[in-house]
Amino acid sequence: MEFYQFSKDSGKSISKFNSNFKMSRVIQTDKASNIGCMHLEENGIVGYHQAVVPQLLLVINGEGYVRNDEVQNIKVQPGDAVFWEKDEWHETKTDKGLTAIVIESSELNPSLFMPLKK
Repeated sequence: MEFYQFSKDSGKSISKFNSNFKMSRVIQTDKASNIGCMHLEENGIVGYHQAVVPQLLLVINGEGYVRNDEVQNIKVQPGDAVFWEKDEWHETKTDKGLTAIVIESSELNPSLFMPLKK
């Protein structure tokens, strides 16, 4: 399990085409990818299971906790990105609710685009 940041502070300013915004790059793939938005209500849980392919969880709203087979109950909040390798056991849960983008692909390498969380 690795933790990255995609918060505004980790983004780069974009001014091309008279633009004025920050872009936090997340991932790039050449192979098929599944991308979804996961909505966990109060006391929601994604049960403990093995990742079928590498998986990236991007928390965009709310807060919760993640774990793998070595570390339990690491708090996550908006701007946090959690990466699990293929076959890694993991779980996501929340007391208050959590919304996240989930990216699954056989070729995810978030370290190319996002800084590790300190």
